[in-house]
Amino acid sequence: MARRPLIAGNWKMHKTIPEAVALVEALLPRLKSLASMDLVVCPPFVALEAVSKRLRGTSIEVGAQNMHWEPQGAYTGEISAPMLVDLCKYVILGHSERRQYFAESDEIVRRKLEAALAHGLMPILCVGEALEQRERGETIGHVEQQLRAALKDLTAEQVHKIVIAYEPIWAIGTGRAATPEDAGAVVEEAIRPLLHKLFGEDTAESVRVLYGGSVKPENAGAFFALEDIDGALVGGASLQAESFIGIAQAAAA
Repeated sequence: MARRPLIAGNWKMHKTIPEAVALVEALLPRLKSLASMDLVVCPPFVALEAVSKRLRGTSIEVGAQNMHWEPQGAYTGEISAPMLVDLCKYVILGHSERRQYFAESDEIVRRKLEAALAHGLMPILCVGEALEQRERGETIGHVEQQLRAALKDLTAEQVHKIVIAYEPIWAIGTGRAATPEDAGAVVEEAIRPLLHKLFGEDTAESVRVLYGGSVKPENAGAFFALEDIDGALVGGASLQAESFIGIAQAAAA
């Protein structure tokens, strides 16, 4: 089953509003011809409106980096799905930095995932293991556990609307990427088999799976050459127009 490639840039806590607009201005002329894939930028909350306004009507979509599971309430500093739906199409959920620094549990990620789907947002669900888990040979089991917890009680129809990003924690922002063989093995041995078991073959073959973790123009092509990897969730390399464009061009190739 043909899956449409997706390249998403997670800007994390970078870029002021003018800097964010300047970056998308630099991206637009070079990316508008790449009609064979979905391109997404995920700026900080404060820049979402400006970036969304600039990209409206273009081929580049917008995503948020996080959201709360409740639609409203006394949650100081939080942003809800209804606040995002007019600004973006995608939302990143369960990123390892949210799990590590903000104590987001599997249950919290599950609640956020359900809320995003209920309000028409497309979640990019992040899963991945820490270095010590990898060294103990626990990668497959840990990724399966995260997926089971996040997708609990969802229907196959809902899961079709989710993008899964495999991000080994030890490769995020370290300059140390997993090898294509490492990443491919996790997708082939954990992610797609579990989707098949829980939701059937059609779902397992239609859900897009991205790789994330020190993706650069120099190594992107090797990941995209794998049949089971459909794109990338890009961190640091998405902060510069040239490197993000290079990754997108590698996917097109």
